[in-house]
Amino acid sequence: MYYALLRPLLFRLDAERAHGLSIAALKCLPLGRACRGAQSPLAISVAGITFPNPLGMAAGFDKDAEVPDQLLGLGFGFAEAGSITPLPQEGNARPRLFRLAEDRAVINRMGFNNHGAEAALARLEMRKGLGGVVGINIGANKDSADRIADYATMARLMAPHASYLAVNVSSPNTPGLRALQDEKALADLLDGVIAARDETGCAPPVFLKVAPDLLPADIDAIARLAIEKRLGALIVANTTISRPPLRSRHAGEGGGLSGAPLKELALERLRDFRKATGGAVPLVGVGGIATAEDAWQRIRAGASLVQLYSAMVYAGPGLARQITRGLEKRMLAEGFACLADAVGTA
Repeated sequence: MYYALLRPLLFRLDAERAHGLSIAALKCLPLGRACRGAQSPLAISVAGITFPNPLGMAAGFDKDAEVPDQLLGLGFGFAEAGSITPLPQEGNARPRLFRLAEDRAVINRMGFNNHGAEAALARLEMRKGLGGVVGINIGANKDSADRIADYATMARLMAPHASYLAVNVSSPNTPGLRALQDEKALADLLDGVIAARDETGCAPPVFLKVAPDLLPADIDAIARLAIEKRLGALIVANTTISRPPLRSRHAGEGGGLSGAPLKELALERLRDFRKATGGAVPLVGVGGIATAEDAWQRIRAGASLVQLYSAMVYAGPGLARQITRGLEKRMLAEGFACLADAVGTA
């Protein structure tokens, strides 16, 4: 209710400035109690991690790991910070974040703007002992001479602080980054990340975040690698460079499109990866999830976990609890004793 009153004021501001105010507001909140743990009907085990519920905040909201615990306090089962790069970088020129209110969508061309690994590590050190599932999404600097080395560096630095590492090679806003989804380059990158992680003596699972704009041959190759490298999960999918029909005046802006218009494409890609992996690799469904019904559809299609970000721009911070309550009701109404039993049953 309060967000409904505040939203018109926030929407008068530039989208990036409004986002900064949201982060600042969350910092002012006391650390809330995270969701119930393994005893929750929505609890699910993925890659050796017990998630108290399957709904996570996607990467991009908390780029610098400033408010992961406040997000958990809002009712998310997990929070993914990042993308974080070894060195600080400004990202692309502003304006670079656009609300498409008529379409309940967002276009961004942020470009991995963040304060770098050192700043993030200082914050992560301070949350030791707080518990909760916090993934770290890692990336490479735009001007890096060796991007695979950047990912290895980030894995080495972040492994001791991460519930899982999410390798982001699917952002459309860093030139050439998506080429790392090609089979040979991706195999080399994953080998480097896994070796660097293992050097630390810590073993957070490695998740891989893929683009929705993939050809069937790409999907098959990534699925093979995910099985071969024993990845913890595939995150399906990042923002899209495609443009379905849109009504907003910002429809022509460059960058990655997220929110409601991505829903069908992301669902289709999730089904493709479920088929390609044969259920051998857990999937995280992302893209256009705004309701409990959206999340349930993704779970029935094969996702063990789901994430959102853009929907909270329009619905506000109460959305996480709204979706998890709806999911629990839906699961019990359809006769599933635990969430894992529902995964892939469509």
